[in-house]
Amino acid sequence: MIIPARFNGPPGSGNGGYSAGVFAGGAHCEVTLRMPPPLDTSLSMVDGQVRAADGSVVAEVAPAGGVDTAVSPIGYADAVEASTRYAGFADHPFPTCYVCGPDRADGLRIFPGRVSDGTTAAPWTVPVDVSPPMVWAALDCPGGWAVIAAGRPYVLGRIAVRLGRMPAPSDRCVVLGALAATKGRKALVHTTLYGPDGAELARARATWIAVVG
Repeated sequence: MIIPARFNGPPGSGNGGYSAGVFAGGAHCEVTLRMPPPLDTSLSMVDGQVRAADGSVVAEVAPAGGVDTAVSPIGYADAVEASTRYAGFADHPFPTCYVCGPDRADGLRIFPGRVSDGTTAAPWTVPVDVSPPMVWAALDCPGGWAVIAAGRPYVLGRIAVRLGRMPAPSDRCVVLGALAATKGRKALVHTTLYGPDGAELARARATWIAVVG
């Protein structure tokens, strides 16, 4: 397994959602990241652990169990309007993130803005080379932005995805995120991806961890 450099999150490491999708290999799994996923580096799966060549554990992969919560849908036009309020336009901890970085013209350009109920919403035009790891990536950052605030960066720690149906290239989808709970440095979030017809395509449960220092 290799995470190509274009799929970065923070500088020098893989986007958490995309990397977890690669590690899951298309299965219904929960992936726990134990270190920032290295880019352009050969990784191997050994007894449910993703390991680098030096033996360090990058991630752990386990059955996901239930991913039981869906974020309530909104219309595409409402998601477009919400994205104009994306906080990352003004203050982004990782502006070159493949998923939500405003400095990435070649990224997914998912810009989740707050809705009145505190959830986040964004439109997403699906790339022609869409893959399951890209769907995992699309389900990643919108949840994080339900808790990220100016001067309070978070990174993905764990994510479980239930992928029911792949979106088609050029589909205009909506992805939503919601904060469920916080405890110390950890935040539990949910995300849901809806297709052009309003049907649910995929959902995720994730734990984000506040960056200290």
